[in-house]
Amino acid sequence: VQLQASGGGLVQAGGSLRLACVASGRTISSYRVGWFRQAPGKEREFVAAIRGGGGTTSYADSVKDRFTISRDYARSTVYLQMNSLKPEDTAVYYCRALRGITSSWGQGTQVTVSS
Repeated sequence: VQLQASGGGLVQAGGSLRLACVASGRTISSYRVGWFRQAPGKEREFVAAIRGGGGTTSYADSVKDRFTISRDYARSTVYLQMNSLKPEDTAVYYCRALRGITSSWGQGTQVTVSS
Protein backbone atom coordinates (compact mmCIF):
# COMPACT_ATOMS: atom_id res chain seq x y z
CA VAL A 1 0.00 0.00 0.00
CA GLN A 2 1.25 3.50 -0.82
CA LEU A 3 0.43 6.39 1.45
CA GLN A 4 0.19 10.11 0.76
CA ALA A 5 -0.02 12.49 3.71
CA SER A 6 -1.25 16.06 3.41
CA GLY A 7 -2.90 18.86 5.32
CA GLY A 8 -0.02 20.34 7.25
CA GLY A 9 0.63 24.04 7.49
CA LEU A 10 1.24 27.01 9.75
CA VAL A 11 -1.33 27.75 12.44
CA GLN A 12 -1.47 29.85 15.58
CA ALA A 13 -1.62 28.25 19.00
CA GLY A 14 -5.19 27.23 19.77
CA GLY A 15 -5.98 26.64 16.12
CA SER A 16 -6.88 23.49 14.24
CA LEU A 17 -5.66 21.45 11.30
CA ARG A 18 -6.84 18.24 9.68
CA LEU A 19 -4.29 15.87 8.23
CA ALA A 20 -5.21 13.27 5.65
CA CYS A 21 -3.46 10.01 4.78
CA VAL A 22 -4.66 8.63 1.47
CA ALA A 23 -3.90 5.01 0.64
CA SER A 24 -3.57 3.55 -2.82
CA GLY A 25 -2.72 0.14 -4.13
CA ARG A 26 -4.63 -1.78 -1.50
CA THR A 27 -7.63 -1.24 0.68
CA ILE A 28 -6.76 -0.01 4.14
CA SER A 29 -9.64 -1.79 5.84
CA SER A 30 -7.38 -4.54 7.19
CA TYR A 31 -4.52 -2.26 8.20
CA ARG A 32 -3.76 -0.54 11.43
CA VAL A 33 -3.06 3.05 10.40
CA GLY A 34 -1.18 5.37 12.67
CA TRP A 35 0.12 8.90 12.81
CA PHE A 36 3.58 9.65 14.12
CA ARG A 37 5.53 12.88 14.40
CA GLN A 38 9.12 13.95 14.56
CA ALA A 39 10.27 17.31 15.87
CA PRO A 40 13.76 18.68 15.07
CA GLY A 41 16.40 16.91 17.13
CA LYS A 42 13.92 14.42 18.55
CA GLU A 43 12.98 10.85 17.82
CA ARG A 44 9.84 9.97 15.93
CA GLU A 45 6.96 9.41 18.34
CA PHE A 46 3.55 7.83 18.22
CA VAL A 47 0.55 10.16 18.04
CA ALA A 48 -2.57 8.13 17.28
CA ALA A 49 -3.72 4.96 15.55
CA ILE A 50 -6.88 3.29 14.35
CA ARG A 51 -7.21 -0.44 13.85
CA GLY A 52 -8.79 -2.16 10.92
CA GLY A 53 -12.04 -3.99 11.43
CA GLY A 54 -13.70 -2.51 14.50
CA GLY A 55 -11.70 0.70 14.36
CA THR A 56 -10.39 0.82 17.89
CA THR A 57 -8.42 4.01 18.43
CA SER A 58 -5.47 4.85 20.64
CA TYR A 59 -3.69 8.11 21.42
CA ALA A 60 -0.55 9.40 23.00
CA ASP A 61 -1.25 11.07 26.34
CA SER A 62 0.08 14.37 25.00
CA VAL A 63 -2.68 14.61 22.37
CA LYS A 64 -5.56 12.85 24.06
CA ASP A 65 -8.74 14.96 24.12
CA ARG A 66 -7.28 17.31 21.48
CA PHE A 67 -6.69 15.05 18.47
CA THR A 68 -9.12 12.65 16.84
CA ILE A 69 -8.24 9.92 14.35
CA SER A 70 -10.91 8.66 11.97
CA ARG A 71 -11.19 6.81 8.69
CA ASP A 72 -13.22 6.88 5.51
CA TYR A 73 -12.97 3.53 3.76
CA ALA A 74 -14.75 4.80 0.66
CA ARG A 75 -11.96 7.32 0.17
CA SER A 76 -9.23 5.02 1.53
CA THR A 77 -8.31 7.85 3.83
CA VAL A 78 -7.43 8.19 7.49
CA TYR A 79 -7.73 11.62 9.05
CA LEU A 80 -6.15 13.26 12.06
CA GLN A 81 -8.19 16.17 13.34
CA MET A 82 -5.98 18.33 15.52
CA ASN A 83 -7.61 20.93 17.77
CA SER A 84 -6.23 23.25 20.43
CA LEU A 85 -2.82 23.05 18.85
CA LYS A 86 0.22 23.98 20.91
CA PRO A 87 3.71 25.08 19.85
CA GLU A 88 5.01 21.74 21.10
CA ASP A 89 2.89 20.01 18.45
CA THR A 90 5.24 21.44 15.83
CA ALA A 91 6.75 18.53 13.91
CA VAL A 92 6.73 16.62 10.67
CA TYR A 93 3.77 14.26 10.78
CA TYR A 94 3.89 10.84 9.11
CA CYS A 95 1.28 8.16 8.58
CA ARG A 96 2.00 4.47 8.62
CA ALA A 97 -0.06 1.44 7.59
CA LEU A 98 0.71 -1.80 9.39
CA ARG A 99 -0.51 -5.32 8.77
CA GLY A 100 1.36 -8.20 10.30
CA ILE A 101 5.03 -7.56 9.66
CA THR A 102 4.37 -5.37 6.64
CA SER A 103 4.45 -1.64 7.07
CA SER A 104 4.39 1.34 4.75
CA TRP A 105 5.15 4.95 5.53
CA GLY A 106 3.90 8.04 3.82
CA GLN A 107 6.02 11.10 3.25
CA GLY A 108 5.79 13.66 6.02
CA THR A 109 3.70 16.79 6.21
CA GLN A 110 4.97 19.75 8.20
CA VAL A 111 2.87 21.18 11.01
CA THR A 112 4.07 24.42 12.56
CA VAL A 113 2.26 26.01 15.49
CA SER A 114 3.22 29.57 16.35
CA SER A 115 2.85 30.99 19.84
